[in-house]
Amino acid sequence: MSTATKLPSGDRSSFNLLDENESVEAVLEQVLAAPAEENPFHLLDLDDVVRKHLNWLRELPRVKPFYAVKCNDDELIVKTLALLGTGFDCASKGEISQVLGLGVGAERIIYAHPIKAKESLVFARNNGVGKMTFDNECELEKVAKYYPEAELVLRIRHDSDKVLISLGKKFGCDARLDGPELIRKAQELGLNVIGVSFHVGCGSLDADCFYNAIKSAKFLFEFADTVGYRFSLLDIGGGFPGDVDKPIGEFATAINRALDEFFPNLDGIQVIAEPGRYYVGSAVRLLATINGKKIIRDPADSSRILQVMYYINDGVFGTLFDWVSLRAINDLSRAIPIITKQKRDKIQFKTTVWGPTCDSTDIVCEDVDFPEHDIGEYLLFENIGAYGITFATNFNGFPKPTIQIYVKKQTWNALAALDGIKWQDKTFNFLQSKLQNKPE
Repeated sequence: MSTATKLPSGDRSSFNLLDENESVEAVLEQVLAAPAEENPFHLLDLDDVVRKHLNWLRELPRVKPFYAVKCNDDELIVKTLALLGTGFDCASKGEISQVLGLGVGAERIIYAHPIKAKESLVFARNNGVGKMTFDNECELEKVAKYYPEAELVLRIRHDSDKVLISLGKKFGCDARLDGPELIRKAQELGLNVIGVSFHVGCGSLDADCFYNAIKSAKFLFEFADTVGYRFSLLDIGGGFPGDVDKPIGEFATAINRALDEFFPNLDGIQVIAEPGRYYVGSAVRLLATINGKKIIRDPADSSRILQVMYYINDGVFGTLFDWVSLRAINDLSRAIPIITKQKRDKIQFKTTVWGPTCDSTDIVCEDVDFPEHDIGEYLLFENIGAYGITFATNFNGFPKPTIQIYVKKQTWNALAALDGIKWQDKTFNFLQSKLQNKPE
């Protein structure tokens, strides 16, 4: 196996530093060649997260990312992004507490949930988290009572026509019909509205949707000027792809074009986004063990295999839930395992992969062409970093996957040297000592 330096971490994860001549791909090859483990595990590549951040800065230099914590709240992912200087999109007291616990300033958080319990408003107020979204009159009245000095961001509805999960049915107001009235209501209540937000939906395949949404936001910026507000924040939300084969160049082009046209002078205006899947989707692979196998043969010719079924130790009640893959909208195949180079020359059969539970809806993929595997081998799934671990359950008593984290020493040293927050936990203090005082 890899000679990576192992460092202490949480109960469900292990942390490994790679030398410069090592790679996650090489580690993966070693894992696939070794006997499979009893329980599934995720292989998290922190270098991938760092590369995504650098790419964001190149593609969208005017847009500050506020990472959507709900997408993957792994401690080291959030810590890494905090050191890289991102903001954070938090939707609950728990997420806010996690981010503040890392030493991140409250000004780097947007409470991006349009509906908040009164207790949550008090919590945000007590912790100085002022930026928060709203989309209706009742929420304004609640904020006026419990957090009147909040910096409010009006969330408008602008759904992508091609999207995995549409959010507009639940959140967001009509920009032209409801937006002006809500701004007037906020003014009547003496509240401070600082800008506009939108979310085109999770897993958008329509880059131009961002252009049109920014155009709608511009309308409200101009209206706000007429009633005495001076908006200073444009939040373009999430919906950015994060799979290995889905770059954001097309999205960046549409957004940059819209900013050039509708916000050519950003003096006094901050533009932020709420990427989640973009940062972590491709950073995680799942290795699941084949625990069972069933061969379905042609009744008229027993030598002819009609289908092969595999039963693995993770499934849709774990981290392979049915919208984890963005391969295609409404794709009945769901998450499809990767054909590794060791299996490329094998005969392929129609294949169904089942999860481990007793539930007959626990179908990972169905009727896909896939080379034959044996019991005790791994199935490899890519692009599992978004929502996989946060949606996982222990249904039927099956354990959630553990996490094996890998990062190159050069990357880790660079992160530790960044100015900004200081990690106070024992793991970080150990790492600083290990890397700075006793280099390998």
